[in-house]
Amino acid sequence: MIENTILKKNRQGLKALVFALPFPSTELVELAARAGFDAINLDGEHGVFTPASVDLTCRVANGYGMSVTARVPSIDPYMINLWLDRGIQGILGPHVETGEEAQRLADACLFPPDGRRSWGGWRGTEFNEDGYLSEKFGGKLGYMRWANANMIVSAQIESKRAFDNLDAILAVKGLTAIAGGPNDFAASLGHPGEPDHPDRQRLTREADELARQAGKRAGGDMSVTLGIQEMMLGAGREFVHRHAGDKLGG
Repeated sequence: MIENTILKKNRQGLKALVFALPFPSTELVELAARAGFDAINLDGEHGVFTPASVDLTCRVANGYGMSVTARVPSIDPYMINLWLDRGIQGILGPHVETGEEAQRLADACLFPPDGRRSWGGWRGTEFNEDGYLSEKFGGKLGYMRWANANMIVSAQIESKRAFDNLDAILAVKGLTAIAGGPNDFAASLGHPGEPDHPDRQRLTREADELARQAGKRAGGDMSVTLGIQEMMLGAGREFVHRHAGDKLGG
């Protein structure tokens, strides 16, 4: 495992540059490293990842000095643990709507005594290698503390119910940040298909400010993210439009 490169960049007073993927591609991870990105983010809720592909992504990204974070399919502890065992160093829990759910999310991400994360035997716990853990971290407890300090725990606020319970969510000690979900949030407010509706935008701004007042991060406070979809549909469409009328022979 490596030092969390998002948190490392933040400690320098800078936002981390994150490349986001909805599907596995170690080739794109390698190109992201060459381009100068700090970290990789995986969409496990709507994407197409398997445990094996997450494991491979973490292996390649860590080899290039980039941490990997992920939005997981659910906040069930067994699911979060499966992703953390692969080497993920930041979890975004979708559809968090209560303080109890936020606590369950944090507990699943953090080792005791800060949480209830289960100890595994794969990359997320340095393969449970006692000698290495003792030499580098002073034992398993030392590693647990290090892993907790290098873990980002974020709750996705994407409903009116979540907003109404925001004080309880933000009171969870182990929570690092909140993130938005404009489409689902707008739908819960009675504005389906209108993620930019003024009501949704206003409540998201309020939620972000409340998070900061509670000592948490919000929105894009920690990083700037570029997804492969935006890259392809932006630069790719620009290329197509520019060259669609090119004639043969120069």
